[in-house]
Amino acid sequence: MAKVDRRILKTQEALKKAVIELMSEKSFDDITIQDLSDRANVSRGTIYLHYLDKFDLLDKLIEEHINVLSEMCKEASELDFIEATLMWTEYFERNYSFFSMMLASKGAPYFRGRFLNLLIEELTNEVDVIKGKNERLNEDLLVRFVASAYVGVVEWWFTNERPVTHHVLAEQLGTLLERNV
Repeated sequence: MAKVDRRILKTQEALKKAVIELMSEKSFDDITIQDLSDRANVSRGTIYLHYLDKFDLLDKLIEEHINVLSEMCKEASELDFIEATLMWTEYFERNYSFFSMMLASKGAPYFRGRFLNLLIEELTNEVDVIKGKNERLNEDLLVRFVASAYVGVVEWWFTNERPVTHHVLAEQLGTLLERNV
């Protein structure tokens, strides 16, 4: 794998940070390339060297976080639900600006859909509707129910500006997952 120039990474990080900051101030539709340029302290041309437009920048930022969460699922495959959820809530905490913007505001419904689909995909491998407490339940219905509840609780956590610590959130969500999956 070729090594990426640190200047490129620094520029891309500045642009990602700029778009999140600007989204906290105004609607994504109202953000211009000039706004991004000014906030990130780069030229408009530099933005176009890295991204097709502001939508491409946001899409790449969303995909980056979804990919990290997906990789965390693979890493956590041998952990119980509480430990696995703690990995996610620590990541949410470290990337609070991004997740609060994507989940606490209605500015990026695309992210919510991607997040929900990731959870559905991951939980599909976890449920057992053949025996036990979920016997004879419809697998799709159960997975969608649990995934939607998870997304809803995480949205609540961000919307209410973290009313409990990420440790408590992980413990409670992990316990609920263990009871329902």
